[in-house]
Parts: sequence; C-alpha cells; structure tokens
Amino acid sequence: MHADKNEQTLAFDVRLSFGAFNLDVADEIPLSGITALFGHSGSGKSTLLRILAGLEARAEGEVRLTGTTLQQRDGKGFVPPHMRGIGVVFQDARLFPNLDVAGNLAYAERRSRARASDSQLDTAAVVEALDLGPLLQRHTATLSGGERQRVALGRTLLTRPRLVLMDEPLASIDGRRKRDILPYIERLPQSFAIPVVYVTHSVDEVAALADRILLISEGRRISSGPIAEMMSRLDLFPLTGRFEAGAVVDCRVARHDPRDQLTDLDFDGGNLAVPLLDLPVGSEFRLRIRARDVILSREVPGDLSANNVVAGVVMAMREDAGAFVDVQLDCGGTTLLARVTHRAVRRLALAPGRPVYAIIKSSTIDRPVGPAPRRER
Repeated sequence: MHADKNEQTLAFDVRLSFGAFNLDVADEIPLSGITALFGHSGSGKSTLLRILAGLEARAEGEVRLTGTTLQQRDGKGFVPPHMRGIGVVFQDARLFPNLDVAGNLAYAERRSRARASDSQLDTAAVVEALDLGPLLQRHTATLSGGERQRVALGRTLLTRPRLVLMDEPLASIDGRRKRDILPYIERLPQSFAIPVVYVTHSVDEVAALADRILLISEGRRISSGPIAEMMSRLDLFPLTGRFEAGAVVDCRVARHDPRDQLTDLDFDGGNLAVPLLDLPVGSEFRLRIRARDVILSREVPGDLSANNVVAGVVMAMREDAGAFVDVQLDCGGTTLLARVTHRAVRRLALAPGRPVYAIIKSSTIDRPVGPAPRRER
C-alpha cells in the first residue's frame, strides 16, 4: 500500500530472525485513523510492533515516520525508543505500582514537557476523554483490567506521541469489559488527531475499530487495504477466519419505529431493519453482517418473517473442502458475503453474474460500535 507523497505515513521494510522464525515485512501505512495489524497467533504481529517502537535493536532494514528516519538500512542512525515520538500500550498495562492513577498520569506529563513537545494535548482533556476522573485517587492495584488499560492509554497519550502502537491491549479483558473500552480506543484519532496501529488476532476487534488492515502470516505481509475490502476478500478467508467471515457495511439511521422497536438504516445498495438503536436520525456508523447469517434466493421472497431482503449479483465464489461455499455479492456497490452449501449452489444454479436476493434476519446483525466510520482520503 502506497500513500500519496504528501500524506503522512509510517513506512517500513524490516527483517528479524530468531530461532526458526524469520520476519520480513514491508509496507507503508497512512498516519490517520486505526490500522489493524492482524494475523493468527505467532504470525509476527507483536515482533513487528516492537521493531517499529525501537525495542528490537537487532532488526535490520528501514523505518521512516513522516520523513523522519528512525532506522537506516545500513544499521546506522538508529533512533532509541524514547526519542521516536511513538507511544506503546502493551497487553499488560505496566502502570507504576507505587503511584496512584493521578501520579501515573503526572509522570508522563512531566516527561513530555521536558521534551518541549508542541502538542496542545493536556491532562484535563485526556481525563475527560477516557473517563478517568473517578479513578484519579485510586491505587493501581485496585483497578479492574479495563480500568488499568484506560489509565495506560491515558498515560501514553500524555507522552504526546505522533503515533500510538497497541499490542493486543484487550487480550486479558473479559467480553463485557472489552466492549466497554472499545469505544475509547475507536475515538482516539478524532479526539486527539493521533493515529493508531493496533495488534490483534480478534476479528471482532478489527471490525469494531479498524479503518484498514495489514494482514501478516508466518512473518510475511499477505495484503493490506481498507477494512471493507479486506474483510470481504474470499482469497483471504483462511487467514481472516472463515467461520467469522462477514461484510463491514457503512450505514445511516433513516428512521426509528418505536412501535415495533426497530431502527431502519440506509446503505449503498438498500435498507436494513435492526433492533432499536439509541442513535439520532442521520447518525452514520458501521455494521458487520456475518456470511453465515445471509440466506440467498433466486426470486423475491414471498411470505417471510425476515425484514431484510437486498438485491444483489454474484461476484465470485470460493469452494473449500467441506460442505460450504462462500459467495461474494455486489449489492448496489456494497459487498455482502453469504455462506451456503454445495447443494444450495447446484439447486440455485449460482455462478458469477447471477442475480440473487440476500435475506438477513434483523436479530443476527451486529450492533454498531463507535461513531461514524472514517473514510480513506
């Protein structure tokens, strides 16, 4: 992926070997929004993140942050971690145990001011954005996992970085608390104009947070691009998670129906009805529709309980060993995915170019996470 020459980017072409594992990855990431560094466990995600942060001095290659060379190919000009202007949030929060929450934040504030940072970001803004006010006098040992990560994120922001790297920060947090903290991370680029590179192997976290994805496997770059494109590519399913495969759809709230407790949504290609949302009319956000929740029909369905019927055309199909076939649909410019059986493919005579109707139950559509989607420039 190559950004416009005038756009701020993180560019890297790096290599590192240890034991039988060899990492060799090159890419160029726009410094805007959230980029998910995604892949299975052991693919090299965290190793790449450590190289970008300057924590792997043995790594070879080049790292450039908006024209500033952080590491040169000849091994010279290596900028140490504390001088890179990059903040890192690890899986374990790594808070100072001898300081309360306010003390942890104050430590980062003092260090960043000592570097004469020109950032306008201040403690009050961070405390408000991350809802840290009630925690300021708490000792770090009394915090929950989600609270600890919010404090760690606040402390990182107060170092006034140009870029934040996050290494599976929610891996040790349970599902409910994870859902609580996701919106705080999602808002970072808008609230503080700080881009994020987010390491995860969770499809749910990618769908909720990411604007774009860099997919790596066995230490190699496989592909990168906008989330909607990457999540709907049939050739990437073995690596993005075939069972969790689904489309990411940009939607807008069209109207609410309090009587039936439904919200009607508009998107490029059609309309959807979902359980009532607490969002104003006109709100834009992102939904995820799983391939396994989409049923296909050759004709407009008649009497049917499902509220959502979307017209589309088969774009491509992927057959793997087993009972199922993944079908990619173009629905008025929006890509949807469906998972059907080989028997259904034969019965419906499915093939590229065939018009079909996608049927989606309202109850299966994932609720939105975060505000309006950020779009590629």
